[in-house]
Amino acid sequence: MSTLADLGPVAQLRAGVLPRRLVQLVVGLVLYGVSLAMMLRSTLGLAPWDVLHSGLTGYVPLTIGQVVIVMSFVVLLLWIPLREKPGLGTVANALLVGLSADATLAVLAEPSALWTQVGLLVAGVVLNGLATAMYIGSQLGRGPRDGLMTGLARSTGWSLRLVRTGIEVTVVVIGWLIGGIVGLGTVVYALAIGPIAQWALPWFVVRLPGAVPPVVDEDAPPPA
Repeated sequence: MSTLADLGPVAQLRAGVLPRRLVQLVVGLVLYGVSLAMMLRSTLGLAPWDVLHSGLTGYVPLTIGQVVIVMSFVVLLLWIPLREKPGLGTVANALLVGLSADATLAVLAEPSALWTQVGLLVAGVVLNGLATAMYIGSQLGRGPRDGLMTGLARSTGWSLRLVRTGIEVTVVVIGWLIGGIVGLGTVVYALAIGPIAQWALPWFVVRLPGAVPPVVDEDAPPPA
């Protein structure tokens, strides 16, 4: 796979090619929110964290996009004991995905025919994979949930794959228990998002002059 640099928050901004990276970050996060809305409108199931987000909307007077934002900052609090350092991309992720999801939901109608629901689901999953590769490839910091995964993996010594699976099973179960949307789309997302993001990542990784690549867990798919 293409080189992902291991940079701190300040070094990320000083690493060069910043205008292109900022545009790619914003576009990737906006498209990520669009993909969330597409999967929600399909009514066929959501990504693991969004199962939890959708369930929480039944208990708080917030839209799903607002819940995504609030939960992003809740997850960031968990970074403190894990000693994860947020970057510009971390903060942007916490805000833009939720805002984009709500804006898309305001204009995207729920399809009535099953074939259009399936098409919207598939398009949403593919777009999510591409958007994931775009914002990770900008090299401006992990998203809140990605940082929780990598921080737990580092502190426990477990593989990224094991930690990611544990987190996502947990949030799906909690989300399902409180009324979150679980369905075919949840399974499709779980199976497809890793391969799609892994395939797309080399297209979007911005090569940084003089950056040193980190040690990569070859068994783990890119974070989503």
